[in-house]
Amino acid sequence: MTRLAARTAAGFALLLVAVAFAGPFLWVLIASVQPEATLAAAPTLAFSLDNFRAVLTWETIILPLINSILISGSTALLTVVVAGLAAYPLSRYRSRFRRPFMLTLLFTTGLPVTAVLVPVYAMFFRFNLYGSVPAMVLFLTASSLPFSIWMMKNFMDGVPVSLEEAAWVDGAGWVRSLRTVVGPLMAPGIAVVAIFVFVGQWGNFFAPFVLLDTPEKQPAAVTVYTFFSQYGQVAYGQLAAFSILYTAPAVALYVAVNKYLAGSFTFAGSVKG
Repeated sequence: MTRLAARTAAGFALLLVAVAFAGPFLWVLIASVQPEATLAAAPTLAFSLDNFRAVLTWETIILPLINSILISGSTALLTVVVAGLAAYPLSRYRSRFRRPFMLTLLFTTGLPVTAVLVPVYAMFFRFNLYGSVPAMVLFLTASSLPFSIWMMKNFMDGVPVSLEEAAWVDGAGWVRSLRTVVGPLMAPGIAVVAIFVFVGQWGNFFAPFVLLDTPEKQPAAVTVYTFFSQYGQVAYGQLAAFSILYTAPAVALYVAVNKYLAGSFTFAGSVKG
């Protein structure tokens, strides 16, 4: 009887969590197709695509989405490359500085980006980098590296060194072994890091809002701000339609690499005994 009661309580708790997560998504779906959507969206027979037509413009959604893809994609690509190169010596070589360095990386992951935006903002003005998209991408990459290096190093530890030694015997250097042996075997880990960085920067609001000077350079995360007027009024229907279009690329990317995320590190039989 006690076990049944525990299972019932656990099931009820999981149901509450599911409803708490599903509620906002249902509101977004309903409000996006309501002509006069309000904060209290309710199921109705009224159906219209006017909200999507209103936001499907170059300035409102298309250009911001392109900026988001360029900024988030460039940041994820640079982070994966740099994190892989940094994680390799941490995983393969012994050093008395490795543990302090890893602990320092772990400490820096707890520092919010907003805590360093003020000095970064001053630095951007000092070196005439304010409004520069490449400079902001480098800053986002630097802020994403600590946790990415930590994750990449853990994934790289799972690749047997014996595989690289076999490549070295055949004349391959460490760069070639990293690219042709270690990289393909830890593809799931690389996908995890790339998705983690991409999604994190996709929803980054403060850094682009502070460091980019014109709306033409700002990503979609900042464009959401335009649906809130200075008098507190909100275009809820258009905001809901924008939210659906805004989240679609991130969801599509996750689905595209899902086979890598679901994969496992299987090295059995890779090297003959």
